[in-house]
Amino acid sequence: MDAEETTNEEKTAVAETEAVGQEAARPAQENIVSGSPMPRTTAPDGTPYRSGFVGVVGRPNVGKSTLTNALVGQQVAITSSRPETTRKAIRAIVTLPQAQIVLVDTPGIHRPRTLLGKHLDQVADDSLSECDAVLFLLPANEDIGPGDRRILTQLRSQFSHRILLEEARKRGIDAPENPVKPGEPRTVSVWRKPVIAIVTKIDTVKRDRLAAKLLEIERFGRFTQIVPVSAKKSDNIAELEDVLVTVLPQGPQMYPDGMVSEETPKQRIAELIRGAFLENLRNELPHSLAVVVDSLEYPEEGSRSTHAHAYVSLYVERDSQKPIVIGREACHLVAVKRKIRRAVNVAVGCPTDLELHVAVAKNWQSDPKKLRRLGF
Repeated sequence: MDAEETTNEEKTAVAETEAVGQEAARPAQENIVSGSPMPRTTAPDGTPYRSGFVGVVGRPNVGKSTLTNALVGQQVAITSSRPETTRKAIRAIVTLPQAQIVLVDTPGIHRPRTLLGKHLDQVADDSLSECDAVLFLLPANEDIGPGDRRILTQLRSQFSHRILLEEARKRGIDAPENPVKPGEPRTVSVWRKPVIAIVTKIDTVKRDRLAAKLLEIERFGRFTQIVPVSAKKSDNIAELEDVLVTVLPQGPQMYPDGMVSEETPKQRIAELIRGAFLENLRNELPHSLAVVVDSLEYPEEGSRSTHAHAYVSLYVERDSQKPIVIGREACHLVAVKRKIRRAVNVAVGCPTDLELHVAVAKNWQSDPKKLRRLGF
């Protein structure tokens, strides 16, 4: 079977999505560019509207993308059991009657081993600099480790400062006093921006262990607040929304109603393809896969065709990895296209034919020129 061949089953499923229609998506895409109706400036109760950016950080595989998707109410970030799935900062938008929360889902902060890893850490740093608040994810079922301490040190360097102990007490801040030399002023470290600890995966531990974990995390970071959640079971997600609304600054609605991500259709297609391969192949495929949508062609006005066409290049680092991605008789390519077909149609706004081509870009994770060419 050819890699680009469309099976009868695929044709049938594409026909099921014809109702999506190109016209259904084009206005939404134009809305992003040309603007939307007057943005909200007040909540329904007459209080000022709130809006702002909230960074989502943590070491790899602690559930950042899963939490982001749970807050938005649909998938905007790919998730995988594999660490380092997220490779860019994704802005996901939660619009409420009283506030608009823009979640900045960052790549997992870790000690990089490649040039790509260094780039991902820099992306995380840059994304946090303009945020109004930060969510620091710590799994309930894992010990606090060196990676968590590294992130806390980084957050303190960016978002905390020291004030006199007396001033802290006046503000009602409960912070431990650090030992000082005789004659030196007594100071404490306080957050300049809200840094909220999110204890994830609480569905995986018993109540007594969770209680002990919350106390441990309080001593670990002296965070603005601590919120335990289970994103997979939507446990405490509404309560987290309430907390985020209270810490956001007053400001108007920034994005139109119904917009849940800043991603373009091409970016969304690339992420859907990469996420499908990570899940389908798991241990067979390392994180050396990069996906680039070379072009996305919509049907022309008056054309008999109602299908868009996306031409996609998949890059691996070694020749031996090509057959892993392609599969016998292109079975892996066909399986991925079938798996993401409906999501791609929704992203583009009409039935979309995917053409997938696999190529080798040797050692691209450590080659600056290749990284730039692949969009990093």
